[in-house]
Amino acid sequence: MSTPYLLAIDQGTTGSTALVLGVEGKFSGQVIARANREFPQHFPRPAWVEHEPDEIWASVQAAVRDALERAKVEPKGCLGIGITNQRETTVLWERKKGEPLYRAIVWQDRRTSERCAELKRQGHEALFRERTGLVVDPYFAGTKLEWLLDNVDGARRRAEAGELAFGTIDSYLVYRLTGGKQHVTDVTNASRTLMFDIHKLRWDPELLRILRVPEAVLPQVRGSSEIVGHTLGFGPLPDGVPIAGIAGDQHAALFGQTCFQVGDGKCTYGTGAFLLVNTGREPVASKHGLLTTAAWQINGVTEYALEGSAFIAGAAVQWLRDGLGVIRKAEEIEALARQVDNTGDVVFVPALAGLGAPYWDPDARGVISGITRDTRVPHIARATLEGIAFQVADLAQAMEADMGRSIERFRVDGGASRNRLLMEFQGDLVDAVVERPSCIETTALGAAYLAGLAVGAFADRNAIANAHHIDWSYKPTMSPDERSAHKQRWARAVARARSERAR
Repeated sequence: MSTPYLLAIDQGTTGSTALVLGVEGKFSGQVIARANREFPQHFPRPAWVEHEPDEIWASVQAAVRDALERAKVEPKGCLGIGITNQRETTVLWERKKGEPLYRAIVWQDRRTSERCAELKRQGHEALFRERTGLVVDPYFAGTKLEWLLDNVDGARRRAEAGELAFGTIDSYLVYRLTGGKQHVTDVTNASRTLMFDIHKLRWDPELLRILRVPEAVLPQVRGSSEIVGHTLGFGPLPDGVPIAGIAGDQHAALFGQTCFQVGDGKCTYGTGAFLLVNTGREPVASKHGLLTTAAWQINGVTEYALEGSAFIAGAAVQWLRDGLGVIRKAEEIEALARQVDNTGDVVFVPALAGLGAPYWDPDARGVISGITRDTRVPHIARATLEGIAFQVADLAQAMEADMGRSIERFRVDGGASRNRLLMEFQGDLVDAVVERPSCIETTALGAAYLAGLAVGAFADRNAIANAHHIDWSYKPTMSPDERSAHKQRWARAVARARSERAR
């Protein structure tokens, strides 16, 4: 096939996906092929989560090769590359050789919990919140980078001398794709570091001073839809292919779901669950534990979003599979959960990596409550799915309070959105219509769309919106009394899961 196409690289927490999107004729706006390659997770200590950057890079190369082979497209037909990525995961590498100094510290990692508590005790939390739209939490990249500079031998001295480069995964991939020529990121990823002023759109000198991070180690911040470099020495593609789109995974999914108007929102169910709503060109400060973040920047115009993050969603199902061995494949959980009509009062709070919004309790731990001698594996499976939905319902409630209006339509995507039992319970808890698009790879789609805008493959956002189709929807049926009873059980279980410091 000689059709022109866009390539999206979706570098996620457990694997890398490559997606080939057609842009002409009968293939216009259609996914021609996709491929995924998983890579190992490393857990050197409790609450520590790491990735090998070289393993990430190898998975990206393999996924791209596989996708191009399945699509039967010619490498020279690639019009541009869009990159989307697990966001706060932090890499520090040598500028000249490109060798990482340490494993990537993953967004789930909680090793800087005490440092974040110290920053709060020192009275810095309000400043970080005002400048970055974020809360002080080990989730974000800033304290991870500080830890690397403090704990890797010689790192701080070398960073100050300009010998090292910091980046989130997008930055690292662009560096590798361009043969070490470009050290850049985009505003969405920069806005997740605790070091970037989302109002002035620049690295903030005062926050850098507090975190003791030299500006010399930071990437240049670019827009989300513009050419930032060209491939050089990237085996699957010829040299000179433009890298034209970058956005953190949740921002890319918001774009891929065509949430272009103020009030449009989506929830992505991946390793975690992430609810975002478009708030337009002015950032909205949350009063209910949510984050204010850059949604994207296109043609110099920045739009913003409110975000709520549940750290563990699909990862809870993976834990049932890999940790407990109660299922062989993640897809088996729905059939297992449907063996019972309810959880038998079992509640699972999947705080396996702390609790995110609206609680922000990094020391919270998972709890399964309500177990009796009648409890069976299907009850645990159903409680796992409900625990994911309960976390998202908490986010939706906070979102509605910040916006001052109800969420009426709930756009969903990500692997777990295929699970109808989960999606139906989600719609009932939020009391909103759930809509799932025909292509749930909206994270990768968003990256491809952003790249396509930059290289002229799409005329404008209207052309993108016209290609968006809803495949399945669900209208809530749960009564208000039943919904209230569910939420009361959940609140009691969350209280048990929270750390003593946060209670």
